Amino acid sequence: MCGLTGILYESLSAEAAMNSCERMTRALEHRGPDHEGFWIEPSQGVVFGHRRLSIIDLSVAGHQPMQSPSGRYVIAFNGEIYNHREIRAELRTHLKDTIWRGTSDTETLIAAIESWGFESALRKLNGMFSIAVWDMREKCLYLARDRIGEKPMYYGMFSDNFLFASELKAMHAFSDWRGEIDKDALALFFRHNYIPAPKTIYKGIYKLLPAHYIVVSEGGSKVSEPKCYWNISSIAMQDRRRVWNSDSDVVDEAERRLRRAVSLRMESDVALGAFLSGGYDSSTIVALMQEYSTTPVKTFSIGFYEDRYNEAQYAKSVASHLQTDHTELYVTSDEAMNIIPRLPTIYDEPFADSSQIPTFLVSELARTNVKVVLSGDGGDELFCGYDRYNVGYQFWKKLSILPHPLRYLLAIAIRSGPVGFFEILQKLLPQRFKVSNLRDKLPKLAAVLNHRHPADLYHELVSHDLNPSDLVLGSIEPETIMKAHKLLPDLADFRELMMYLDMVTYLPGDILNKVDRASMAVGLEARVPMIDHELIEFVWSLPLDYKTRGLQGKWLLREVLHRHVPKSLMDRPKMGFGVPVGDWLRGPLRDWAEELLSSNKLRDHNLLNSEKTHQMWREHLSSQKNWQYQLWNVLMFQAWFEQNQSSLVR
Repeated sequence: MCGLTGILYESLSAEAAMNSCERMTRALEHRGPDHEGFWIEPSQGVVFGHRRLSIIDLSVAGHQPMQSPSGRYVIAFNGEIYNHREIRAELRTHLKDTIWRGTSDTETLIAAIESWGFESALRKLNGMFSIAVWDMREKCLYLARDRIGEKPMYYGMFSDNFLFASELKAMHAFSDWRGEIDKDALALFFRHNYIPAPKTIYKGIYKLLPAHYIVVSEGGSKVSEPKCYWNISSIAMQDRRRVWNSDSDVVDEAERRLRRAVSLRMESDVALGAFLSGGYDSSTIVALMQEYSTTPVKTFSIGFYEDRYNEAQYAKSVASHLQTDHTELYVTSDEAMNIIPRLPTIYDEPFADSSQIPTFLVSELARTNVKVVLSGDGGDELFCGYDRYNVGYQFWKKLSILPHPLRYLLAIAIRSGPVGFFEILQKLLPQRFKVSNLRDKLPKLAAVLNHRHPADLYHELVSHDLNPSDLVLGSIEPETIMKAHKLLPDLADFRELMMYLDMVTYLPGDILNKVDRASMAVGLEARVPMIDHELIEFVWSLPLDYKTRGLQGKWLLREVLHRHVPKSLMDRPKMGFGVPVGDWLRGPLRDWAEELLSSNKLRDHNLLNSEKTHQMWREHLSSQKNWQYQLWNVLMFQAWFEQNQSSLVR
């Protein structure tokens, strides 16, 4: 796990390029505190920088940037290749005369690229990675990102120079950096609480899409279209007609695949542990880790004194059953809120998933004991675990019965009718038909009634703001894959479509982004077995019935875990990994929020509709409506802007 930077330069001298690259690289020291390295080729106008977090082969033989055996390729690499030993064994049959310098996966990777070519080598990798490779012969740069998007890669042109880096803060360190806010990308942020790839908060700077690579030549002036080397859409549509002898056979195979995913990610030359929330995902990972470990696995969880946000007692019960070496830390609201000023630095661009706070806290806790952790993220998207999948499926099933013209009229009625009327009507309904927070949900209900495609429904269900262009002045919200119906796989069941959409949007854009930045901020490597691509390919090959039965998701994962942990320890309502932001905004965070939402602060950039912003704030304070998610988005943007305004084009 590391951080990388680089420049293809034409308007700079070699000395100026190296100085800039050094500043950029040192901005990523948190990602790689163990070693700093540089490589420059003035005759070709290219410089690489690298910060190393030493995990495998701690010797100088693993230092980067690294050249291939022939000297043709130079690599700067961030991540881990879990099957590098298998790849090296295969390479030995091709490179019999090669003298290996060490045992690092970087050395294996650059040799694989030299032997098989860039794309062919990518297809063989099982790992998390962002990769930069310079081809000395062809004078071109390759940039690649792992299949699901665990590791970040940013790139773009600035002052006739092509920049790339693991984080945007590295680009801020480039000489004369001035970023211009992309209003359209900002509208996407207010809809999703993150900015989906390939957009970033800055015009002209992009995130590389997961499972894609680009080729850059002619000093950065020629950039290929992103090329896909692993197509999750095709995997989602694969044939599922294989007949299994029994449910037990499927569970056996799922457990075998999970075991391989976990065991591959346990290779480390430094101390290793796991996050444990007590839910199905992390508990499964820890249960399988414990079987491979000769000593109790070190597990970590964060607890809150507010009962509705506290999972620590469940994690403690699972840890006790599995006999792990468990560490838990109970955090007060003051301790959690002390993290908030650091968030704009950690995340570089506006990011507003409030579980970023406990994720950072548990990462900080783990780093005091270990250098690598395994995490249970990705299980909901893969095994149909989110409640919204079944809720959305049932809603669309019933909605589809009504002809579209009738739904259109109902939407008009809801938009034009007084809210009080619907609240009175609800009081007359039986308890099972009543809807909580009706006042907040009516606008979204009116919006979804008018949709013709299920992806549009899901787009609304996961939206924080239904009309973000009304909030961001002068913006036009770009279309994402959720609205590009022709690019979506043809999946018969709406639940599978929702799982697919989350896997290509929410998982890389929110969940994996959150985990990478929080863990890397403290120099901790987080590995995610649930998104092993071989496991993903297997689970998508199964009929949906193996993932959800009745109204309960994760059937297959539950069956695997029940072989290791009693069902009685696990059966409880699903909890989110969150904090009471709504209550904090009315209480201890009120002064901080009011300062950021002041008219003067909003005028500093003149990007947001201040009338709409202040209305949400008044309604939230009075408990007239719950705007916690929308307000947290605004506050995270305001905090980010305040920290970065000196480096922005005004």
